[in-house]
Amino acid sequence: MVALKGIPALLSPELLYALARMGHGDEIVLADVNFPTSSVCKCGPEEIRADGLGIPQLLEAVLTLLPLDTYVESPAAVMELVPSDRERGLQTPVWTSYQSILLQAGCTSSLTAIERFEFYERAKKAFAVVATGETALYGNLILKKGVLAPGALSQAC
Repeated sequence: MVALKGIPALLSPELLYALARMGHGDEIVLADVNFPTSSVCKCGPEEIRADGLGIPQLLEAVLTLLPLDTYVESPAAVMELVPSDRERGLQTPVWTSYQSILLQAGCTSSLTAIERFEFYERAKKAFAVVATGETALYGNLILKKGVLAPGALSQAC
């Protein structure tokens, strides 16, 4: 827990530090409980633990601090259903939650769905992967950091 004004308490110091170090175009993965976080992070991304937190609540908190990239078609991507799950009609209601939270944060782009193994490869190139307690199937989410507009940093004492 972080005891700072204006910082959501559920954001850990490790996550705050990663968000602060990310540059324009860097990506962060919010990973569900089934995602191979430790294996993916052996390829380079920083592993951050947020056990017990659902991705929707974490996403809301992250978006209070992280500007999303407006220079790409979509700054948010989910893992596409594998054919067998799509054929059996598996639903992904968590995606609707993500889209709603993104819209509230000012992101009008739709989520992009990325093929499963392509998602893993993209995650290996991410700045960080946050292991959460999200249990929804296909709950993984990649966010691409944008830029702060001039004057966005206040000089309050």
